[in-house]
Amino acid sequence: MKILVTGGAGFIASHISDAFIGLGHKVCVLDNLSTGNIENINPDAKFFQLDLTDVKLPDLLQKEKFDIICHHAAQMDVRFSVANPIVDAQTNILGGINLYESAVACGVKKIIFASTGGAVYGEQDYFPADENHPTRPCSPYGIAKLANEKYLYYYNQVQGLKYVALRYANIYGPRQNPHGEAGVVAIFVNKMLRNEQPLINGDGLNTRDYVYVGDVVKANVLALNEKMNGIYNVATGIENDVNYIFSTLKQIIKADCNEIHGEAKAGEQRRSVCSYDKIYKEYGWKPELAFADGLKATVEFFKNKLEGKIKR
Repeated sequence: MKILVTGGAGFIASHISDAFIGLGHKVCVLDNLSTGNIENINPDAKFFQLDLTDVKLPDLLQKEKFDIICHHAAQMDVRFSVANPIVDAQTNILGGINLYESAVACGVKKIIFASTGGAVYGEQDYFPADENHPTRPCSPYGIAKLANEKYLYYYNQVQGLKYVALRYANIYGPRQNPHGEAGVVAIFVNKMLRNEQPLINGDGLNTRDYVYVGDVVKANVLALNEKMNGIYNVATGIENDVNYIFSTLKQIIKADCNEIHGEAKAGEQRRSVCSYDKIYKEYGWKPELAFADGLKATVEFFKNKLEGKIKR
């Protein structure tokens, strides 16, 4: 198949592109490189530097004739979305609509959409949250992800465009950006390896569901199945708090740093954990790499990257 991966210069989508290419699919990457790294792009992928909102997007899709679009491009900074909801909506909502309209016009068969669990569900009523949990996003970022899901449902019902929305838990692993709005794992690993002092926000007891990027890739490969349609959590069903991550990484790295706490971030969810029962029962997907092993693999990547042993 011919697949367009939007955001393919980013952390998650670059791994997915690698897997699609490894399976023999023809892959094109679309990325505006605002946060993505061109070094992440597989050399066997055709690259288009373009924004989702660009008026040239329909012409590109018409010319290339993609079978499937794996849509990961986004404004991904939750705090930025709170400060700049209009800019966030322009990229994440209007950009998405531009992509879906173009996809329908050009005969794309299916959209695989990178959604989010925690930001869509908001403060949970029960743990872990399944796909039927009420959706109460408390950030423009989460609202935009939910809006995309609703638009994809519309395009499915009215235009016949198939879709899979994968509601990701907190993803970590090699190639994660350790700067800016990044995951705590990448931030801590980067600082510890550089002999810098990490800072834990608040009491460090906030929990998240951490899923390794390699397991997320397998879910996207499953989503290529033409029968798969609808919304699925991609998670582990296990909570880990920030203090545990700090102490585990400190032990793996043998870092010389202390557990120092700063002010808590306003509006931070206290607990977030999702169930993967639906995707397991229907398609056999489950998280395979234990968290401790995933942390070790992530540390190894960042260590080799710091020493110049790897480019991607």
